[in-house]
Amino acid sequence: MLTLAHFLTLGAVLFAISVAGIFINRKNVLILLMCIELMLLAVNMNFVAFSRFLDVMDGQVFVFFILTVAAAEAAIGLAILVVLFRNRRSISVDDIADLKG
Repeated sequence: MLTLAHFLTLGAVLFAISVAGIFINRKNVLILLMCIELMLLAVNMNFVAFSRFLDVMDGQVFVFFILTVAAAEAAIGLAILVVLFRNRRSISVDDIADLKG
């Protein structure tokens, strides 16, 4: 039988992996975006776990809003990466810093 602690532990581990990925890899923008997505999914897991174990639907409804924002963030982020790669031939974070106006 899975308890609330199991789901919260898994969410915490996923969140810690994503934070470590952000701090360890600061060169590749694509991996940074994937770590942000993993962070959002870890938070979603906690919302669903609390919603399920408290027998309320609020957390599960809120997950749909978070998934909508995550999908928009991924689409816009990948579009920016495609344009950056076409112009600079690289997706390094250092090349993005050169775009400051």
